[in-house]
Amino acid sequence: MSLPERYRPDLRDGGHALRVAIALLVPGLVLIAWGRPELLIYAEFGAFAGMYGRGEQGRPRIVHQVQAGGLLIAGEALGITLAHHQAPPCLLVAVGVVFATVCSVLSDAVRLRPAGPFFFLFAMGATATLPAGLAPPWQALAICAATVVFAIVVGAIGRPDPFRGRPWWDGIAMVLRRPAPGVGIHALRYALAVGIAGTAGVLIGVDHANWAMAAAAVPLAVIDAGRPSDAETGLVLTRATHRTLGTFVGLAVAAALLALDPGPTALALVAIALLFPTELYTARHYAVAIGFFTPLIMLMTELADPTDPVRMLLYRGVDTVIGVVVGVAVALADIGHEGAEEAAAEPPQYRGQQAGGRCV
Repeated sequence: MSLPERYRPDLRDGGHALRVAIALLVPGLVLIAWGRPELLIYAEFGAFAGMYGRGEQGRPRIVHQVQAGGLLIAGEALGITLAHHQAPPCLLVAVGVVFATVCSVLSDAVRLRPAGPFFFLFAMGATATLPAGLAPPWQALAICAATVVFAIVVGAIGRPDPFRGRPWWDGIAMVLRRPAPGVGIHALRYALAVGIAGTAGVLIGVDHANWAMAAAAVPLAVIDAGRPSDAETGLVLTRATHRTLGTFVGLAVAAALLALDPGPTALALVAIALLFPTELYTARHYAVAIGFFTPLIMLMTELADPTDPVRMLLYRGVDTVIGVVVGVAVALADIGHEGAEEAAAEPPQYRGQQAGGRCV
């Protein structure tokens, strides 16, 4: 059964997805040629910088990709540091709460799209749980930073007037200006959801609580400041359903691929290839995008830290359920009731800026 027409990607989706895929393909081929495909996970999150500014042209798109790239590098820097010092899970959760809160405020302040701290938090958590000796910290961070720069360059090639638009310093001014009303409430939601989900993962003994923390952030990206409206409540439940279904389909795909035991090089190439359909569907159908995104992450995790595939996939399913349930509960809680009037009174150009659309 084919997807309804409104969910089918168009040529513009394909061009954007191709750029994002190339941003990972080239660094990935370099790492494979170097004989270090297990380091691909560090490049992966750097390539995600190319996902930002999807609907923008000229300088504003580059500015948003630079801002997102900076947060992705910061996330990996924190994760690499935690891994290097073999930080306990409780410290990972504490750092994740603080980082998610800061990234929520910053991403809302500059109106990044995809909205929210999901990718930045995920970059931190995923790298924090890698083996300490996988690569020297400077080397791992250099791979991420170089990929971010490459992704921004690829995003500008072939575009008309890539440097046209607001002055460069506007990007700094957006960070320093007073955020729109309700941004603090939105950040509080992320802090609560990430903290509760991460703590639950640690308490029940599920490895890699970072996946639960990241999953908890997902439903929050589709709501605005103040108490969620009826329409936003529906979006939250839809997003949670898509995340859960897409993840379990993706886990089944990952299980099938890992059962073939194709070897590190083949796993790396398949993981790189999965980024194209992930970004192709990211603005069209969230569940389909997650169906590709999940095996991408699983394969890269297996490359970096081989483990029992059955246990890994089982834990990822449990983590997802924990995170989604917590995220939905926090999203629908009456947090920010007093901030709703402030959000309603804000200027029209700011209204709804915290909402995340259908992006991953």
